[in-house]
This record gives sequence, C-alpha cells and structure tokens, in this order.
Amino acid sequence: MNDLKLNKLYEKAELLRQKSQYTQALKLFKEALRASAAAKDAHAVVACLLSIGDVDRMIGDFEQAEKIYSMAITEAGLISDPESVADARVGLGLSQRGRGDWKHAVAVFRKALEFYQKKKDREGIAFTLWSIAGSLRIRGDIPEAIRTYKEAFKAYQALKSQDGAGYCLCGLGGSSRIAGSFKDSLAYYISANTLFRNLRDTFGTAYSYCGMGNAYRMSGDFHKALASFTRASALYKKIGDRVSYSYTLWSMGTTHKMLGDYTKAAGFFKEARTLFKKTKDPRGIIYCELGFGELALLKGRKKLAEKYFTESVGQAKKFGFKIEHCHAVMLLSYLKGKKKTLCYTTLGVDLAFNEAPFNIP
Repeated sequence: MNDLKLNKLYEKAELLRQKSQYTQALKLFKEALRASAAAKDAHAVVACLLSIGDVDRMIGDFEQAEKIYSMAITEAGLISDPESVADARVGLGLSQRGRGDWKHAVAVFRKALEFYQKKKDREGIAFTLWSIAGSLRIRGDIPEAIRTYKEAFKAYQALKSQDGAGYCLCGLGGSSRIAGSFKDSLAYYISANTLFRNLRDTFGTAYSYCGMGNAYRMSGDFHKALASFTRASALYKKIGDRVSYSYTLWSMGTTHKMLGDYTKAAGFFKEARTLFKKTKDPRGIIYCELGFGELALLKGRKKLAEKYFTESVGQAKKFGFKIEHCHAVMLLSYLKGKKKTLCYTTLGVDLAFNEAPFNIP
C-alpha cells in the first residue's frame, strides 16, 4: 500500500482481526477498501478484499465471503497477481466447505496446493494442507484427514508458526474424537488450549475449549464437558462467531441428552438449528435433526423419530457426509430393532453404540 494513512488503517484493521474483534475489523477493512479504490491502488484493493472475505468467513457469512473472494480473484487477475488469486481461491474453497460443498472445496485446494508447491510458498502449502484435512474430515475420510493434519502440523512447526500448529492440533483433536480415540482427542485439545491462551488468541482458545468439552463428553465426564462448553460459548458470543457457536450449542444439547434432561437438550438443539439454517450449514442441520429424532425416540414417539432419521439419511447421502450418514443409518436401524454399526468400520473409525441415548461424537 502506497499511502501511509491507508497503510495504518489496514494495519489497525488487521490487528483487530488478530484479536478476534471481527465486527470492528470488518468495519475498518471496508473503510480501507473504499480508500484504496479512491486512490486507485489495485494491490491495496485486492489485499482489502481478501481480508474482508476472511472476516466474513470467520463469522459464518459464507455466501458473502464467496462473493468477496470471487471479486478478489477477478481484481488480482487484472493486475497479474497469481499469489493473491491462489489465496482467494483457498478462501473461496473454505467458504464452500462451510456450506457443506466439500467436493468443490477439495478441487480448489488441490489446484492451490500445486501452485504453492511450484512457488515453494511454505505458508501457502501449510495452510492449504490444513484446509484439505478439514475437508477430508467433513467428507468422512477420517484416517486420511488425520494423516493430512499431521503433515500440515509438521509444515507449521517448520515455519515456527504457533497459531498454525494450534489449529492443526484442534483438527487432530476433532478427527481423533470421530475416530474413537478420545484420550488422544483430549490431549490434542489441551495442548492447543495452552498454546492459544499463551498467544491470547480468543478464537483459538474458544475452539479448543469446545473440543475439550467434546472429548470430556465422549469420556463420560459430562460436568467437565459443560464447564468447557460454557467457556467456549462466552468467547464465541464475544467475537460473534455464529458457526463454531452453533456446534457448541449442539454439543451442549447432546450432553444434556446424555444426562437425561431432554427439555434442555431440545432447547439447545433448536437454537443450534436456527443458527445452522442462517449460515446454511447442512451438516450442522443434520446433527440437530438426529438430536431431535433421538429425543423423540427416547420419549416413545417412534413415527416422529423415524421421520427425522429417514430425512437425515437422505440429506447426508445428498451432500456426501459419510460419518453423518453412518450416524443416521445406525439410529434408524436401532429404531427398527436391527442396529447396524458396520458402516463405521468401513470408514476406519472405532465407534460402538449400544443403547439410547447415544453419545454421538
């Protein structure tokens, strides 16, 4: 950025983003974008668009983020800036992934990874590996996701990037939980939590608290789980992250379901589903529908439960969510007296469910 005043404005916005103060950061980035356009500073325009897209994505406005990243791709192309085009494409892929479209996201990430490898851009390679790992996790390829997260973790360690390593630890924590390795999951999340608190990274701290809560939940320590979820919720509310907060609400609902408080569980599932619909996250909606279905089952309302489970099977199949499809098939088969768990084995995860209520990871 050529203009000193513009540069200071952008740096201030970037500092706010690093502190997870997304609302204030977004306001300043937009102000910087207007100033960049007025000054006809094309490179500054691209930088602002990328940052605005990142913040929109972080707060769960995936559709708006996609629009902004697409604009960044166009503007960067006009000034022959292939690095920014690649960065915008990765952001676009992450936004698509946020809406459940992991297929397009993976394709975008693979192309970006090729570019970064040719350019020997170590940061680009590390971030794209992390992005691919997250997509594999959503698709349900858990062993491959774990391998890719470990690869990304090593890349970030080589870069001495603590925050990057921390997000890989969170990814490993989540993937390990789904794989059935609950002790490993807790260890990864505790390491990430310590790191993020030292860095004073609010989002990372919240993310790791939520992960710790889920690891405690899967180990049957429901009170520790709720304490961790409460910490995560407070931080997510503070920074305005609707996406991660939605999953925390679902986790709290599932914990209360396991504790036998079906009224509280239903309240959390309802609030989570409302937010998932706003962010257009089909995977999150499926988890809530499964939760409602299981509550109906536990109350003896089998027809209603069957409706929820059948719809979830269809939605999971439509979007290609392998793990969620297994959950839905398992619950539907349990309802019909023929519990099927072979689905999990074929995906390489060690999950076993016996009687309702089910502690879905």
